[in-house]
Amino acid sequence: MSPLIRLLASFIALMMAMGIGRFALTPQLPHLIGEGQLDLTAAGLVAAANYLGYFLGALDAMFARRPQQVRRRLLGGLWLCVLLTLASFWAWGFWPHLALRFGTGVASAWVLVMITALSQPLAAQAGRPRLGALVFAGPGLGIFLTGLLALGSNLLGQASATLWLLYAGVALAMLLVILPILPSPVATLAVAAPAAPSPTRGIARLGVVYALYGVGYIIPATFLSQMATAQFHGQWQADLFWPCFGLAAALGVLVVSRRRPHPHTTGRWLIATLWLQAAGVFTCLLSSGPGLALGVILCGAPFLACMQLVMQRSRELAPHATQRNTGLLTACFAVGQLSGPLLAALSSHFSGGLQPALIVAGSGLLLAGGLLLRPARQGAVSPCAQAALR
Repeated sequence: MSPLIRLLASFIALMMAMGIGRFALTPQLPHLIGEGQLDLTAAGLVAAANYLGYFLGALDAMFARRPQQVRRRLLGGLWLCVLLTLASFWAWGFWPHLALRFGTGVASAWVLVMITALSQPLAAQAGRPRLGALVFAGPGLGIFLTGLLALGSNLLGQASATLWLLYAGVALAMLLVILPILPSPVATLAVAAPAAPSPTRGIARLGVVYALYGVGYIIPATFLSQMATAQFHGQWQADLFWPCFGLAAALGVLVVSRRRPHPHTTGRWLIATLWLQAAGVFTCLLSSGPGLALGVILCGAPFLACMQLVMQRSRELAPHATQRNTGLLTACFAVGQLSGPLLAALSSHFSGGLQPALIVAGSGLLLAGGLLLRPARQGAVSPCAQAALR
């Protein structure tokens, strides 16, 4: 089968697993809070459960070596995203949503790590690395889709349960389309099989950067719909912010994919996306509709582009350890994401709002960009970094 078809299947897999399975909570939060199922502090803890599951799923994915293990996690993650989203139709209250979001976190991490490890070598083998980069636009269009579905559901006056059911139906349809054309672990991983591990000091630093990025982006990404609802007092205009975030994210990947890949420029692009995201987070502090709209653009455009650049930089530093380093970096990312909602819960509990959490998040993004100003040196690594990379 054509590699382009398999790359399209990879794109749709991330669109479903991340856009629906992972981020469907964001447009649902205003409903869940309005229906009395959660308050803002509880919503932060539910989101944190999702990112804890994401962390554990990423760690587990690092140790999937054999092709059947890779395929089992890929298919298991895709099916779990569908089934757990469907189960959310019957969920009510804090504990059921916490358990279900934990499960979707594990499932979406499996899909992200496996699809990244399978699609990127496949694109390189086909001589189409830019198409491999565009696979990362899938979550952005998935977010755009969930946002449009939420907008339509809200205009029709539907409750959160109906929207969960709609999300599950769309996810199932997407899964059935791509099942026969997903990338093959046997064919793809054979290309990426390492001759020898190549740990670098740069990978360890990249993990720290990615963790700080996880803290920085996740607060606006999780609570954007709720902030817009509070600003527009529940009017339909608030529902435009989440699909605009997803569309901006997909366009950001498109822009970055047009650059000429080069090890000396990837780091500079990554610094630019981190600092652009920091500007967006700080802009969200402005208590106005235009300020929030600008924050959506500045936060959304670098969101997936930064993810794609981190994975590209990882392959430049250690080209023969794609799956291991993808899992390691995704775990670091998940640690940052887990910290973000907990920070938001503390901020909401002690200050009654998200402003302190947003300040910390934006500062973390500035620091992450600063850590990349010094070029990484390949070769010798510290004992700590070596332990992290084993």
